[in-house]
Amino acid sequence: MSHDPFVTLALECRRLFLKDHVVQVRIGAHDFEKGVTQRLIFNVELFVPFEGSTPTSDSLSEVVDYDFVRQLIASRVARGHVELQETLCDELVQQMLAHPQVRAVRLSTQKPDVYPDCAGVGVEVFRMKGANA
Repeated sequence: MSHDPFVTLALECRRLFLKDHVVQVRIGAHDFEKGVTQRLIFNVELFVPFEGSTPTSDSLSEVVDYDFVRQLIASRVARGHVELQETLCDELVQQMLAHPQVRAVRLSTQKPDVYPDCAGVGVEVFRMKGANA
């Protein structure tokens, strides 16, 4: 019988999420994208084991703070232009997964203003500690 990591995450972890976080980002490989910002929508899910995210005294120090995710995104965006959504996603997932309480991360970015005939174009990455290395 095979071991399904998604079942394990669902049973053993709390899923924290940041949904539709809109940030102005200097991103793109095309000349018209250089030197300007464009909207990028971030969706982040962190999978944190219950033992590391179940408060006993109702204190923020007992859980993973959502500000951690927002600060990582803001810090990377402030460093300057990135060509590819893939690069940005990979960098951010690696940093989020480095948090000692986080077991897995799903992160997507989406450019909503690229094409008039679709809601957006984007990239999604899913990584777990000890897998997808």
